[in-house]
Amino acid sequence: MDFNVKRLAADAGTFLSRAVQFTEEKLGQAEKTELDAHLENLLVRAENTKQWTERIMKQTEVLLQPNPNVRLEEFVYEKLEKKAPPRMNNHDLLGQSMIESGGEFGPGTAYGNALIKCGETEKQIGGAERELIQSAATNFLTPFRNFLEGDFKTILKERKLLQVKRLDLDAAKTRLKKARMADARAAAEQELRMTQSEFDRQAEITRLLLEGVSSTHAHHLRCLNDFVEAQTTYYAQCYQYMVDLQKQLGSFPSTFSNNNQSSVSGGASVSVPTIPVSASLPSVSAGRSSSSTASGGFNELRSSNGSRKARVLYDYDAASSSELSLLADEVIVVSSVPGMDSDWLMGERGNQKGKVPITYLELLN
Repeated sequence: MDFNVKRLAADAGTFLSRAVQFTEEKLGQAEKTELDAHLENLLVRAENTKQWTERIMKQTEVLLQPNPNVRLEEFVYEKLEKKAPPRMNNHDLLGQSMIESGGEFGPGTAYGNALIKCGETEKQIGGAERELIQSAATNFLTPFRNFLEGDFKTILKERKLLQVKRLDLDAAKTRLKKARMADARAAAEQELRMTQSEFDRQAEITRLLLEGVSSTHAHHLRCLNDFVEAQTTYYAQCYQYMVDLQKQLGSFPSTFSNNNQSSVSGGASVSVPTIPVSASLPSVSAGRSSSSTASGGFNELRSSNGSRKARVLYDYDAASSSELSLLADEVIVVSSVPGMDSDWLMGERGNQKGKVPITYLELLN
């Protein structure tokens, strides 16, 4: 009983000593042992790493799941250590609606068939999105979270302990300064040596942990590469799904006949390059250059009032008697007529003549 009382009294005395030292430091009435510059820099770097890791995690979660209510629900399930129920994402929902509406309008009609194919593609993209989220959660977010909830909490714990050891050291220095009697000075010197040793030992432990943040950066760099690879795969998959869909539908809705009887599978075949995951997409500036060159050729044709041969890019069904129906890859003669809309030219095929849209044409030299 007496031992416990003495221990409690000693703990209370130590706590009071630290509190007095801390208060006097804040008031400028006591000296404070400063940490060496290297340790201070390590502490600043660790704090910055923690803050930016939190920020990157938050923005990544917003990117992967923009709905805050869903994020909150997933957070609750995670804290309860329960698996969140499966949920259809926006691409799944859109795809399901398209498929159901396509079935309502009739799979045998061009529009119904097109809706079903679009819906199937949207569901493919939905699946790819789930794979991206799963990969990002496992290979990117989880290591970041482990650092915050593991290594950094350990750093914080040891940093607080270092602060306690520093207060004990400075309190011992203060008591030595105030000691007047030889016995009191001897006891104060002994206490100072002990607190200095404990402070140095804790400073070394803290320094080793802080230097480990460099390894954390290296690990997070590998995680970042994994995240970029997952995104690259996702966007390449989405691109390829849409290219395949475009090949099935044709480039323009007017590929389908106005009486709604032509099948999507009978549409024009559009030649679109397949881009693998490792390849890069064509630059925007190159696309603008190609477009401007084609536009310039049509402008020259209009200004010259002459005629040129043109290759038809896609099938086109005339919407009225003033237009000319076209077949992909055929060659026709086109000319400009004064007063005609800039998006149209006059096309000729033998004795047949009618307006044709320039977006379906490629001028030949």
